[in-house]
Amino acid sequence: MADHATPNLPARDFEATAQFYGRLGFEQGWRDEGWMILERGAVMLEFFPYPDLDPLTSSFSCCLRLDDIDGLYDAARAAGIPEACMGHPRLHPARIEDSGMRIAYLVDPDGTLLRLVENK
Repeated sequence: MADHATPNLPARDFEATAQFYGRLGFEQGWRDEGWMILERGAVMLEFFPYPDLDPLTSSFSCCLRLDDIDGLYDAARAAGIPEACMGHPRLHPARIEDSGMRIAYLVDPDGTLLRLVENK
């Protein structure tokens, strides 16, 4: 296996988190009472329990660098996640940022921001 890193993100409820990400095509790779790993192709997200997390004050985030950000974004839209400026969960459409990178945004039900960055 090549060197890699995986985001470690909070989850107030593992079952609710697994169901949310499952609608986006993620499958459970590991789960016990203290850790959960979800995978979608080569993308892996790891979650730790944080039952007292306030999604409105969460500052957790990560970047997912993807060959196909549109595929994940379309899966999120198909799962009923709205494009909105407020609320959890929500989406922000892809656009070319000042950096020149094309980036979309997904905020999950726990307030975690996932930047969907298109690989060049």
